[in-house]
Amino acid sequence: MIPELGQFSLILAFCLSVLLGTLPLIGASRNHLLWMNLCRPLTAGVFVFLGISISILAYAFATDDFSVQFVAQHSNTLLPIQYKLTAVWGGHEGSFLLWTFMLGGWMLAVSVFSKSMPIDFVARVLGVLGILCAAYILFMLATSNPFDRIVPLPPADGADLNSALQDFGFIIHPPTLYMGYVGFSVVFAFAIAALLSGRLDAAWARWSRPWANVAWAILTIGIALGSWWAYYELGWGGWWAWDPVENPPLITWLFGTALIHSLAVTEKRGIFKSWTVLLAILAFSGSLLGTFITRSGLLTSVHAFASDPTRGFFILVILGVAVGGSLLLFALRAPMMKSEARFDLVSREVLILGNNVLLVVAAASVFLGTLFPMVYQAITDDLISIGPPYFNAIFVPLMILLVLLLAVGPLCRWKRTSIAYLSRQLGKVVLASLALGVLIPLVVLLEFSLAATVSVALAAWISLSLLGDLANKTANKSSRAKALKALPLSYYGMQIAHLGAAVMLIGIGLTSAFSYEKSVLLSPGQSIDLGNYVFMFNGSTAVTGPNYVGNEADISVSKNDRPIGNLKPQRRLYLASGTPSTEMAIDAGFFRDLFVTLGEEKESGAWSMTIYVKPFIRWIWLGAIFMAFGGVIAAGDKRYRRLRKRELERAATELSGELQTAS
Repeated sequence: MIPELGQFSLILAFCLSVLLGTLPLIGASRNHLLWMNLCRPLTAGVFVFLGISISILAYAFATDDFSVQFVAQHSNTLLPIQYKLTAVWGGHEGSFLLWTFMLGGWMLAVSVFSKSMPIDFVARVLGVLGILCAAYILFMLATSNPFDRIVPLPPADGADLNSALQDFGFIIHPPTLYMGYVGFSVVFAFAIAALLSGRLDAAWARWSRPWANVAWAILTIGIALGSWWAYYELGWGGWWAWDPVENPPLITWLFGTALIHSLAVTEKRGIFKSWTVLLAILAFSGSLLGTFITRSGLLTSVHAFASDPTRGFFILVILGVAVGGSLLLFALRAPMMKSEARFDLVSREVLILGNNVLLVVAAASVFLGTLFPMVYQAITDDLISIGPPYFNAIFVPLMILLVLLLAVGPLCRWKRTSIAYLSRQLGKVVLASLALGVLIPLVVLLEFSLAATVSVALAAWISLSLLGDLANKTANKSSRAKALKALPLSYYGMQIAHLGAAVMLIGIGLTSAFSYEKSVLLSPGQSIDLGNYVFMFNGSTAVTGPNYVGNEADISVSKNDRPIGNLKPQRRLYLASGTPSTEMAIDAGFFRDLFVTLGEEKESGAWSMTIYVKPFIRWIWLGAIFMAFGGVIAAGDKRYRRLRKRELERAATELSGELQTAS
């Protein structure tokens, strides 16, 4: 009976979503204040019933209710409780319910933190989100119901959760990634609301910026968590493989990065309006593309959920209607998005536009490389593979150009910048960056690599430019401390995020150039040298877990005859499914990781294993943390928490006049 309550809650959420997607929008178009004011209570109702629904599904997992088909397919009585609860998003139906619940959470946040916005605009934003929510719930009810029962005789025990998902990374990575993905639905709704209302001005950009920044920051962390999880869980020692299922988050992130920069220009200068709206639509499209790929049955992957083409077709219809409809509205409203502002060729506006173009081209190249093999197979029934060589050949040069612009942009001024001024600012930075690019890898790792030199030089280029810009903004002030305090949070957020890009560049360059890897077969008592480290295999012992058995190797590590510690990788066999799995052992450090993955046991107690030394790899994820933190800091700028006085007065006057006209 309890699962049926979850189903009923889902139906109620659908009904409220339909009302949310109709009445407030009609009210906004007819200036009907009562209908517009329904948007907030309806949003709260949708969130509550979606919360009840996902809580009941989690309860079914916790109580081993295998009469629920989804629970029987993705859980087992031996599964530890933390994985029983998080198995809610271990398969297609539950993960999509989580996706929709998070959309409800974003909707509730918009309704709570939009009190300073005109009610007609809020009604349009929440109305658009209500339409999306209704479409998602209808998709679940029609093709992917997480509460379907097994009748008449449910199994006594379930199958099992994928062994690769029985890990801490699975608990935090999918929810974070989904939260970032769904956040761009809010920015999309703001753009559509602006198109519907004709309010494409600086105020609209100011309202949108904090939501775009927060969604971008969360998506940054979600992608970084996915990279970190793949690094330590899959056992290949890498951090990015251009996986066709993990590429769509990157595509969305690239569009989102372009969007947050373009919104800044639209707010400050009132230009790039049409471009900014288009980027909001593209970022939202990227999130739906990721949903389509993972749930369409086009791919077989640990990340992919569904193999039913009907589901893929349904999502494709949602994608086509949402994106096609928004682009049609965009085309109809294009004449009202003209800008009168002027700027010179050397200005911050032009550099941000160049930044945007590079990001969009990079996203398009990843999109092409991801989708082309699928389209080719659908047309010819032959397989074709596009791997890292293609992506690296196109993506890396674009990112180098982007980094060059990234350092120059903050030093440029709006409207016009003197070339002589830029030359003075950047001359010393160029020389210092080149010197640091050569010296740092030589001093730290005692080796030379062109790739590492370029990466460190670019990182220094960003960092030194940021310091130069900060010095300029506080120069000639009576009190440097007061000058620093007077700078807005959006500025500090930009500085921190750009610094994160520099830290990530160092990590990518040094770990790519100076990593060591060796696959060996070791018997107890044998050792292998790798880099400056000695790895000694001391033997293996049997281990037993709550739902698995296996073997654990003991490997002692030393450097220059000084013991560092012991690594204990495992080879497991999960009892319920009979699936083998490898658990890596990692000695993590700020400047290097020591990484061992265990293979197969051979004769006389010998084991095959792969050993890695990965310098500075943690800096990749540290850089992502800085970038996300910068996005959150920027979103906290007090300018975004309230409207300017004249904007409030204008909005109130417009709404009052419209209501009088309607009456």
